[in-house]
Amino acid sequence: MPYLSALALTLLVEVPVYVAALTVSARVRPARAGAAALMVNCVTHPPLWWFLAHVPAADYWGYFAAAEAAVCGVEALLLRRMLRLKGPVPYAASVTANAASVIAGLLLI
Repeated sequence: MPYLSALALTLLVEVPVYVAALTVSARVRPARAGAAALMVNCVTHPPLWWFLAHVPAADYWGYFAAAEAAVCGVEALLLRRMLRLKGPVPYAASVTANAASVIAGLLLI
């Protein structure tokens, strides 16, 4: 999948998940949640894509899992800081949003 298609799919899937999770669980305004979701994805997606392009094919899935876990952590920490959140909500939202986009991506390849 070309990079721009992957980024578009990621944003199409993850932003609504983040908005739903953050507005319901953390009472963040939808526009603010959407902007934060867009921002964290723009920070993490390019380095993730670059890193995975340089992973040996034989070891791809292990590196993929580790990289996605790192992305979840980074996105959660960024959300926590940007939105001044405490507790598990940014972590749960990040894992859920990233799992949804991974599933969508796997269904399309």
